[in-house]
Amino acid sequence: QVQLVESGGGLVRAGGSLRLSCVASGRTFTGYTMGWFRQAPGKEREFVAAITWSGGSTVYADSVKGRFGISTNTAKATVYLQMNSLKPEDTAVYYCAAGVWPLGGENDYWGQGTQVTVSS
Repeated sequence: QVQLVESGGGLVRAGGSLRLSCVASGRTFTGYTMGWFRQAPGKEREFVAAITWSGGSTVYADSVKGRFGISTNTAKATVYLQMNSLKPEDTAVYYCAAGVWPLGGENDYWGQGTQVTVSS
C-alpha cells in the first residue's frame, strides 16, 4: 500500500521559512515524478513544484520560482520542499503527490496534507 506522509507545516511570519517533508513508502518510486500541490480555502488545488525521483529535473510554478526549492533524498525515500521568503498568499494545505508527469491526475498517489499558515 502506497503511503505519502507529509510533515513540517506550521505557522510562520511573512518573510520566514519552512521545510516540508514527504516520506514515501509502499512501492518503488524509480521513474516517478514527485510533486507538491497546495489548496487555499475557497480556491482550487494548484501545482507548486515537481521533481523526478532521481532529482535530475525540477519544475516550479511561477508564483514560487526563486523562493521555493524541491529536492529528494532517495536513500530516505523523502521529498522536501524548502520554502523561503514566505508570503501570506502562500497560506494553504500542502499536498505531496507521486505519479507520472504531468501530475494531478486521478491515478496519482496523494498524501493527507499539511497546513502552512503565513501571517502578515
